[in-house]
Amino acid sequence: MLFELNRASRAETVQEAGRLTRLALPMMVAQIAQVGTGFVDTVMAGHVGTDDLAAVSLGSSVFVTVYVTLMGVVTALNPIIAHHFGAGEHDRIGETGRQGLWFGLLLGLFGMLLMLLGQPLLRQWLDLPAHVEDMTMLYITGAALGMPGAMMHRALHAYASSLNRPRAIMVVSLLALALNVPLNYILIHGLFGLPALGGAGCGWATGLVFWFNCAALFAYIAWNRHFHPYGLTTRLSRPDWGRYLAFLKLGLPIGLSFFMEVSLFSFIALLVAKLGTLVVASHQAVLNFSSLVYMVPQSIATALTVRVGQEVGAGRYHRARFVSGVGLATGLAGAAVMMVLILLGRHQVIAMYSADPAVQALGAGLLIFAATYQLTDAIQTIASGALRGYKLTTVPMVIHVVAFWGLGLGLGIVLGLSDWLPFSPMGVQGFWAALVVSLTAAAFMLVWYLARESRRRLHRSVE
Repeated sequence: MLFELNRASRAETVQEAGRLTRLALPMMVAQIAQVGTGFVDTVMAGHVGTDDLAAVSLGSSVFVTVYVTLMGVVTALNPIIAHHFGAGEHDRIGETGRQGLWFGLLLGLFGMLLMLLGQPLLRQWLDLPAHVEDMTMLYITGAALGMPGAMMHRALHAYASSLNRPRAIMVVSLLALALNVPLNYILIHGLFGLPALGGAGCGWATGLVFWFNCAALFAYIAWNRHFHPYGLTTRLSRPDWGRYLAFLKLGLPIGLSFFMEVSLFSFIALLVAKLGTLVVASHQAVLNFSSLVYMVPQSIATALTVRVGQEVGAGRYHRARFVSGVGLATGLAGAAVMMVLILLGRHQVIAMYSADPAVQALGAGLLIFAATYQLTDAIQTIASGALRGYKLTTVPMVIHVVAFWGLGLGLGIVLGLSDWLPFSPMGVQGFWAALVVSLTAAAFMLVWYLARESRRRLHRSVE
């Protein structure tokens, strides 16, 4: 499982790590900025009140579940465009990008309807004060209206990153984060004659920010000369339903894999909701910070999908396997640093979210679990990214189903809520302990599969 690293010189390894980092770093900043909108939502709602924080917690859990799942489906565009680029098929890139925009729009409309029509079912599940439930539904409505813009933005994200131009994504995402702060404040407190929406205002700000993301990134791609040879904006194409079937064939397993992971956290949020707003608020604060930290391995995984896809598209399978190894090593080093930082600074981190001593005490304990799984979460995420570069998505999906829902959610329910064991239920800590187990299992299985499949393709290499 050395992924050709033992055969490469130190200089070659450092060079590839630098190339991967230059591609990943702008995307990491962009993704941190995007998750940062959730961080801002959580902090601003938390300072309004615990009920507002609970409503944002539950509403964002629903929104993020839908958003990340559909984002995974759109992620199919990354390896497709990267293969075109690596193979020198520049004439096909623009049309794939145009169809990707249509594809994103259709998926976004589907996600919007799903969030709006699913609210009555969510109300039946929740057992919270009526005003908290109302605030949660209002948050979901505002966020849902931004879903079409969000998916079109992800299509443009795949287009720009696969053509080695991630800085545009970074700049637009930072501008969106800056816009989110005043929008949140205006909508939470009802400035300029608008109604005071409380925590629900964060959902409406999120929807507006996603449409800004889409429009700004499209304008940049249309204006920048680097993208002109690929012809994304030279004409308007009709929807090509045959292409969408191909996108879905590759993207649905990715989307389901993303759903397995994000729904694990979202369903935990819904399950612990019955334990009270204190537990919900603490869980959400730690989950939000963990999501922020997760952007580091996620950005490396996205960059690795592009780099591996480009090498596979060019027929350089030895090089693709080597790039995979460099990505895993880079992510492991970054995760080790992050684990130490979380353990040392967990009390300061949780204090940013709430001034409530009870929330701080419970949240600091949960952050120990979050620090523990940094290494394995990074490895499973990055291995999945490399496999997407090979266009291998079905087996990783199965692995995620077994690890996240079998071990993560199933074991979490047993440890956290059931009376099947000789000791008392662990509550929310039981769910976080199960997360450590599930992410570790996923890491081992995905690295084994990546090692096997990348080795099997070495005989095809043109090198």
